[in-house]
Amino acid sequence: MTPSPLRLVVIGLGARARTWLRVVAERDDVQVVGLADPGEAALKAAATLFPAAATAADAAGLLRQVEADAALLVTPPGGREAQIEACLGAGLDILAEKPLADDVGLAARYVAQAESLGRKLIVGLNFRYLPVTVALRQALAEGRVGQPEFARFTYERWRDGQLPHLNKYPLTMDQPMLWEQSIHHFDLMRHVYGAEPLRIDARTFNPSWSMYRGDANVSALIDFEGGMFVNYQGTWAGGVDRLDFDWRTDCTDGVLIQREMFSDLVAARRTEAEYTPVPMAPHEPWLTDARALLDMAVRAFTGQGPLECSGRDHLQSLLMLAACIRSSDRGAPVSIAELREETDQQEKSA
Repeated sequence: MTPSPLRLVVIGLGARARTWLRVVAERDDVQVVGLADPGEAALKAAATLFPAAATAADAAGLLRQVEADAALLVTPPGGREAQIEACLGAGLDILAEKPLADDVGLAARYVAQAESLGRKLIVGLNFRYLPVTVALRQALAEGRVGQPEFARFTYERWRDGQLPHLNKYPLTMDQPMLWEQSIHHFDLMRHVYGAEPLRIDARTFNPSWSMYRGDANVSALIDFEGGMFVNYQGTWAGGVDRLDFDWRTDCTDGVLIQREMFSDLVAARRTEAEYTPVPMAPHEPWLTDARALLDMAVRAFTGQGPLECSGRDHLQSLLMLAACIRSSDRGAPVSIAELREETDQQEKSA
């Protein structure tokens, strides 16, 4: 069991790290012993919160200076090889921002490396810890409106990737909507419905006005085990300057609808003409979920709680992204089993 406080290094100090540093600073059982980022300004800003922490431009340089128990990777998914290698080489457990990698085979290699060394690898799927997600999953588990059979998941947003508080790397990704946003949505489907996908028929594309180099639009029909179907549409280049979110789940006895990304869950039975709000815990955007995710990770790393959002589990959601891309390229449905077999072979040969 890892002693308390947990000694943590934070790798990557960009836009997303601001939330993480805030929630880490709230805890007495976590000690930030090191900070790494190639930007001097980012290092100085983070060091004001943790003046005793060592600093370096990269993970390898930092881990030559300090001893730690775990690493928080708040870095782009592409180019993490050296960071993962340095952290695992130093014997650290890892909490990495999603997605684990921008290639399924590479993510599978990271998972295999961590498992071979007996280290815990967690992926930061914070949307699982939103109070609305907890309430939706509980309502389905309790059979409030029966068993789910089909759903419609719509996420429409004009995401201005040039805004200063947003990370800039998605602007040049090949599939920014899939890898940066849809990964949350696909993970939520698996988590909430407790089912794995079997087949995906998808198209990805980019409207003429998109500021993103890669496809900012995804449309997919997803077949899940047990006869569940989900019709998914996601875009970062649609609508106006607002987020339109609607996740409707039709069940044997009625319907559940999440009408906002962080709240507004309602239910109705088949014979009812009005929706009833489903109660949930209060939520502070971007903080409630980050705190809950960090709490799970600290407990898992210190041997005091179960490991959730594991890298191994995350691979199943990454396969959904790969299936969307292949289906769009092929112009036909793609089975998850086809991609899983390829990934298993890559992992064995790594």
